[in-house]
Amino acid sequence: MPRHADNERHWQVIAQRYELEPGPINLENGYFGRMSRWVQARYLEHVALINRSNSLYVRQQFEQGEQVELRRQLAGLIDVAPEAVAFTRNATEALQSLIRNYNGLRPGDQVLISDLEYDTVKGAMRWLANARGVEVIELSHTHPASFDSLVQTYRDAFVQYPRLKLMALTHVTHRTGLVMPVEAIAKAARAHDVDVILDGAHALGQIEFNLAQLGIQFAGFNLHKWIGAPLTLGFLYIAPERLADIDPDMGEFHYPANDVRARTSYSTPNFAALMTLPLVFEEHHALGGSLAKGARVKYLRDLWVGQVRGLPGIEVLTPDDPRLYCGITAFKFTGRDQQVMADRLLKDYGLFTTTRVGAAFGTCIRVTPGLVTSAADIQVLVNAITELSTLSHT
Repeated sequence: MPRHADNERHWQVIAQRYELEPGPINLENGYFGRMSRWVQARYLEHVALINRSNSLYVRQQFEQGEQVELRRQLAGLIDVAPEAVAFTRNATEALQSLIRNYNGLRPGDQVLISDLEYDTVKGAMRWLANARGVEVIELSHTHPASFDSLVQTYRDAFVQYPRLKLMALTHVTHRTGLVMPVEAIAKAARAHDVDVILDGAHALGQIEFNLAQLGIQFAGFNLHKWIGAPLTLGFLYIAPERLADIDPDMGEFHYPANDVRARTSYSTPNFAALMTLPLVFEEHHALGGSLAKGARVKYLRDLWVGQVRGLPGIEVLTPDDPRLYCGITAFKFTGRDQQVMADRLLKDYGLFTTTRVGAAFGTCIRVTPGLVTSAADIQVLVNAITELSTLSHT
């Protein structure tokens, strides 16, 4: 276990960096993360500055130099070249741009999604059926999942569907926190000339990874989940040698055709949020980066999963193989309405979670600890699940 992951005093000090609204214990930190007090203050300062100076500051300073440095820092976050990244409003926008503008498809080709993909990604891939005349292949992963079963599912698909050209793959699935074996799947895809568009929305800031090692040329990410940035910030990645395989977005002309920034829509961004990123990146690294953050939330996950997995009437949907999970994990009260049980967790125990739907195993309850979550908070969850499991079997 990395240093400090189980050190409650250490993380209690870190938790003081964030302002919390009184109320239920928030175990739904996967939607978006918090800004620290200092990031929030800096962001509000920038909001005021932009509001006062309007386009004068943006045209003369931000666009003339500051954004170049921001892009360099962004690229450094994932150890790629600046010309490989472009800011977007979120991972969804980035992924839609990549899917919409991928130009390697011809009528009759096949594209691949699974039941674990984000619904908007599924929708974008299905849109290709009408827009490009392709066939959409949809997989349902076996449950419970294993490293080998996940990889084999894709290997079998590549053989069964020889006209496959493109697939979506989620690094950390938003329903259960399952961490997909991206490197092995991407390697198998390359062997069959299938391109992969990676959804890294939940991975960035929670998992250490190297895109070149993973074998990924196209990806979309969020900065507002685990990095600590204001909302409205994400980015796309295109390996420079593959830029020509993604067309400029709807004839985008503000940047030249050899600029990755032409691959997403041009619009007036949230300048104040962008200007806050240097401090966001500084704090992220000061906290120990993805290694420290990921280890902490993974430790908290293990605290509750280890105590409830064997309870009657409780099914933990995320495996315990350390290669396949992170801080996010989902479970079910077997035979019960999961939304009703999530409501009970909130009403009776003051625990805020969320339900997720759309996978082959049905509706589940997702638990996502954050940097402000304590071991004591997790014990409240354990006690609640234990009591509710007992009541449901009396």
